[in-house]
Amino acid sequence: MSPWFIDIDERARGCQAVGLASGQRPDTTFFEGGEVGGRAGPGVGLEAWPAASRYMLAPMSDASQNDLRAELAGLVEETRRHLVWMRDAGQRVVRKERDLAIAPALASTPARAPGAAEAPTTPVAAPTAPSSAHARPSFLEAPPKPKEPSPMPSSPVRATAPLPSPATAAPADPAAQLKVIRDDLGDCQRCALGSTRTQLVFGQGNPKAEVLFLGEGPGEDEDRSGLAFVGRAGQLLTKMIEAMGFTRDDVYICNIVKCRPPGNRRPEPDEVEHCRPFVEQQIRAIAPQAIVALGATAVQSLLRTTTPISRLRNHWQEWQGIAVMPTFHPSYLLRAPAEKGKAWDDLKLVLQKLGRPVPARK
Repeated sequence: MSPWFIDIDERARGCQAVGLASGQRPDTTFFEGGEVGGRAGPGVGLEAWPAASRYMLAPMSDASQNDLRAELAGLVEETRRHLVWMRDAGQRVVRKERDLAIAPALASTPARAPGAAEAPTTPVAAPTAPSSAHARPSFLEAPPKPKEPSPMPSSPVRATAPLPSPATAAPADPAAQLKVIRDDLGDCQRCALGSTRTQLVFGQGNPKAEVLFLGEGPGEDEDRSGLAFVGRAGQLLTKMIEAMGFTRDDVYICNIVKCRPPGNRRPEPDEVEHCRPFVEQQIRAIAPQAIVALGATAVQSLLRTTTPISRLRNHWQEWQGIAVMPTFHPSYLLRAPAEKGKAWDDLKLVLQKLGRPVPARK
């Protein structure tokens, strides 16, 4: 029976059992030696791996190995959750002394002389993350069917560059926080969209809004004006907002990406990931009571899910303790006006969540 090495991926996406070559010391829990990445060699360099990665199962019964694998899988999951929590909290860099917190203790352990008994070692647990029948309004009226845009080919996924670090001391005032985020974003060139856009569309509205509307990305009109949702879809969104009893100045409106994708195509995954830290900082600064996610791209990107919008809508979701109501994008409603009634049902749930009455049709 060969020893096994549990490898914790540095991006906290799970664990896999990697069989080590023969010749390992079968009586050790932590091991040293070998070159970086030398999984087929006599060992793996201790200094080259994250601290939580250096667990080795000595030969034992299948039942014991299964129990220890389950324990290590739990450790991996706790580590992953902690990394996700750190990321969602805005932290982008882990200092070495925190990342390798147990490495000094391991590195300082004296080498065992041949034949000498080895002191037992205790696995170090990973840190845990902190423990989420009314009248139909006027916007339901069907407009003329618009001309369908020409389909654009999807560009290949590009490698994601390092994400920017957030501001170190964000002001408490939401408006001031949003200014810091916008200044940090600057004349963004973090992905290819920066070279094709006309204007960056940060978002606008009430910094203390009860409701935040999150769309997919700027279109041609938004790219020209620098404002979110000002084209035909934006005009329909305005009617939806007004049907709820709000004005555009009462709510906050932004998109999952800040720059227009060429031809209004769907944003690529790496483009979403480059914008994600700024969008999440915006949401945390505003701290709305509810987010209305407009369309599949917005809700799937925010919640990191692939569930279709048809199954997500009309059911409350959650993002970091904030209620999220998925609904159809206004541009889809322009193409499929028969679906407007479903969108209004979603918005009525938002009003109920806020404790607001459903306004009568004007």
